[in-house]
Amino acid sequence: MRPEARVEKYLHDRVRIVGGEHRRVSWVGRRHAPDDMIKIPGRFPFFVECKAPGEKPRAGQLREHERLRRMGFKVFVVSSETEVDMVLL
Repeated sequence: MRPEARVEKYLHDRVRIVGGEHRRVSWVGRRHAPDDMIKIPGRFPFFVECKAPGEKPRAGQLREHERLRRMGFKVFVVSSETEVDMVLL
Protein backbone atom coordinates (compact mmCIF):
# COMPACT_ATOMS: atom_id res chain seq x y z
CA MET A 1 0.00 0.00 0.00
CA ARG A 2 1.41 3.39 -0.91
CA PRO A 3 2.07 5.78 2.02
CA GLU A 4 -0.70 8.22 1.02
CA ALA A 5 -3.18 5.33 0.91
CA ARG A 6 -2.27 4.37 4.49
CA VAL A 7 -3.11 7.88 5.71
CA GLU A 8 -6.33 7.83 3.70
CA LYS A 9 -7.37 4.42 5.04
CA TYR A 10 -6.71 5.59 8.59
CA LEU A 11 -8.86 8.69 7.95
CA HIS A 12 -11.73 6.62 6.55
CA ASP A 13 -11.52 4.10 9.41
CA ARG A 14 -11.49 6.82 12.08
CA VAL A 15 -14.42 8.65 10.47
CA ARG A 16 -16.48 5.45 10.57
CA ILE A 17 -15.51 4.85 14.22
CA VAL A 18 -16.87 8.27 15.24
CA GLY A 19 -20.12 7.58 13.36
CA GLY A 20 -19.35 9.70 10.31
CA GLU A 21 -19.19 9.11 6.60
CA HIS A 22 -16.69 9.93 3.88
CA ARG A 23 -17.27 10.47 0.20
CA ARG A 24 -14.66 10.31 -2.50
CA VAL A 25 -15.26 13.49 -4.48
CA SER A 26 -14.90 13.83 -8.25
CA TRP A 27 -14.56 17.44 -9.37
CA VAL A 28 -15.71 17.77 -12.96
CA GLY A 29 -13.82 20.58 -14.64
CA ARG A 30 -11.67 21.34 -11.59
CA ARG A 31 -8.14 20.24 -10.92
CA HIS A 32 -6.26 20.12 -7.63
CA ALA A 33 -9.39 19.89 -5.44
CA PRO A 34 -9.51 17.83 -2.22
CA ASP A 35 -10.19 14.10 -2.53
CA ASP A 36 -12.60 13.47 0.35
CA MET A 37 -15.68 15.09 1.84
CA ILE A 38 -16.20 14.17 5.48
CA LYS A 39 -19.46 14.37 7.43
CA ILE A 40 -19.54 13.76 11.16
CA PRO A 41 -22.80 14.10 13.11
CA GLY A 42 -23.07 17.52 14.75
CA ARG A 43 -20.38 19.11 12.56
CA PHE A 44 -20.44 20.87 9.23
CA PRO A 45 -19.08 18.81 6.32
CA PHE A 46 -15.45 19.49 5.44
CA PHE A 47 -12.89 18.48 2.85
CA VAL A 48 -9.64 16.59 3.42
CA GLU A 49 -6.61 16.22 1.18
CA CYS A 50 -4.45 13.23 2.16
CA LYS A 51 -0.73 13.31 1.45
CA ALA A 52 2.09 10.87 2.04
CA PRO A 53 3.94 11.48 5.33
CA GLY A 54 5.96 14.67 5.08
CA GLU A 55 4.53 15.58 1.67
CA LYS A 56 3.03 19.05 1.12
CA PRO A 57 0.27 20.12 -1.30
CA ARG A 58 1.35 21.28 -4.74
CA ALA A 59 0.91 24.94 -5.75
CA GLY A 60 -2.30 24.21 -7.69
CA GLN A 61 -3.75 22.37 -4.70
CA LEU A 62 -2.92 25.26 -2.38
CA ARG A 63 -4.70 27.67 -4.73
CA GLU A 64 -7.80 25.45 -4.97
CA HIS A 65 -7.91 24.86 -1.21
CA GLU A 66 -7.70 28.61 -0.61
CA ARG A 67 -10.45 29.22 -3.17
CA LEU A 68 -12.73 26.80 -1.30
CA ARG A 69 -11.85 28.39 2.04
CA ARG A 70 -12.78 31.83 0.70
CA MET A 71 -16.17 30.36 -0.18
CA GLY A 72 -16.65 29.23 3.44
CA PHE A 73 -15.53 25.59 3.29
CA LYS A 74 -13.14 24.00 5.76
CA VAL A 75 -10.26 22.25 4.00
CA PHE A 76 -7.62 20.22 5.85
CA VAL A 77 -4.43 18.62 4.60
CA VAL A 78 -3.24 15.57 6.52
CA SER A 79 -0.08 13.53 6.09
CA SER A 80 -0.03 11.43 9.27
CA GLU A 81 -2.29 9.58 11.66
CA THR A 82 -1.66 12.28 14.27
CA GLU A 83 -2.87 14.98 11.88
CA VAL A 84 -5.97 12.91 11.08
CA ASP A 85 -6.74 12.60 14.80
CA MET A 86 -6.31 16.38 15.26
CA VAL A 87 -8.78 17.11 12.43
CA LEU A 88 -11.37 14.72 13.84
CA LEU A 89 -11.29 16.11 17.41
